[in-house]
Amino acid sequence: QVQLVESGGGLVQPGDSLRLSCEASRRTISSYAMGWFRQAPGKERDFVASISGSGGTTYYADSVKGRFTISRDNAKSTMYLQMDSLQFEDTAVYICAARRFPSATIKSDFNYWGQGTQVTVSS
Repeated sequence: QVQLVESGGGLVQPGDSLRLSCEASRRTISSYAMGWFRQAPGKERDFVASISGSGGTTYYADSVKGRFTISRDNAKSTMYLQMDSLQFEDTAVYICAARRFPSATIKSDFNYWGQGTQVTVSS
């Protein structure tokens, strides 16, 4: 079992940056691919980005490509999402996920999910 805890959300203005963190309870997470999803009010949960267990492979949704960067520090059991040039449409609850396979994926077949952290972009 892996518990995931997100942090770093908040209220920002358009064009600002924010960095989210996701800390896993398991000490050895290099065999787990991880990802970020987001869910806006009244909408389905959408894929944002994912990263392989080694960190060598990453995938991004088209809507965030070039603005968001996913990374991980396996020594700290932590994954990050650097979000730059934030836009109104990035407002959502951002949810961290992990899967029991090292390969990254754009699908939602992850085994473990966090509770989420709110990101609000408003002027």
